[in-house]
Amino acid sequence: MQSTAQLWLVYRMTNSPALLGIFGFASQVPILFLASVGGYFGDRFNRHRGVICTQIAALILSFVLAALTLLGVVRVWEIVLIAFLAGIVNAFDIPIRQAFLVQMVGKEDLPNAIALNSSIFNGARVVGPAIAGFAIGWIGEGWCFFLNGISFLAVIVALLMMRIEKTELRASKGSPLQYFMQGFRFAMSDRPIRSALLFVSLMSMLGLQYAVFMPIFARDILHGGPGQLGLLMSVAGIGAVIGALHFAARTNYKGLVEWIAATSIACSLGLIFFSESRVFWLSAATLLVVGFSFT
Repeated sequence: MQSTAQLWLVYRMTNSPALLGIFGFASQVPILFLASVGGYFGDRFNRHRGVICTQIAALILSFVLAALTLLGVVRVWEIVLIAFLAGIVNAFDIPIRQAFLVQMVGKEDLPNAIALNSSIFNGARVVGPAIAGFAIGWIGEGWCFFLNGISFLAVIVALLMMRIEKTELRASKGSPLQYFMQGFRFAMSDRPIRSALLFVSLMSMLGLQYAVFMPIFARDILHGGPGQLGLLMSVAGIGAVIGALHFAARTNYKGLVEWIAATSIACSLGLIFFSESRVFWLSAATLLVVGFSFT
């Protein structure tokens, strides 16, 4: 919800596709460089406290952005800075939270927990942008940021109420850089892992970033408003949910390589078709295919 509102706010204030790109870069680049450091901290410090700290930091950033926007004093560089700081928070939150998931539910229930987590994540991609799209037109971007900040309170309270069994933390025998290089060498020496990582990196860099420029398509090309922006983002989320459920139902890996090749081609063709479409519902149907294929 906050991401959709931020994109719309940046474009409404500047009418600049370049600044949308800068915003997207600022929010993602910390994850690229700091996620391995976050994983290092997740291995060597209390994950429960770590997740609580990252959620508190995200809450503060949401309320700061909400206050600046509601007071009418927000500037573009402040939106980009907050996106960058949120990216740093996510770089620590994502690996620590994923490791904490194992500790929270135990290995026996882990497959179900991963499936549930994936369903919730992709479900949020459906509901969040749709709510944001209509909320922007009704009450403005600032209240979207405020509602997002409020939502963290429930998460933090739930985390504080958890009683997690203590686990033995690893003794640190090297620097984060050494561990990163060790993991990188292992990944690059294993052909399936190397191929998957390089492929996902390429698709993410050149394909998935279409979402950053969605305000341009929603407003200038398809002649809509924030409601149409939210619907476009939500339809891609629906495709992602269908894709996740489809593969969650698989019982074996037979034919998976062919599926990866076919869906990659479908995703690529879908993005090309979307770039040329000038009809809203045709564009939405194409994003459904793109969301399914990429997932």
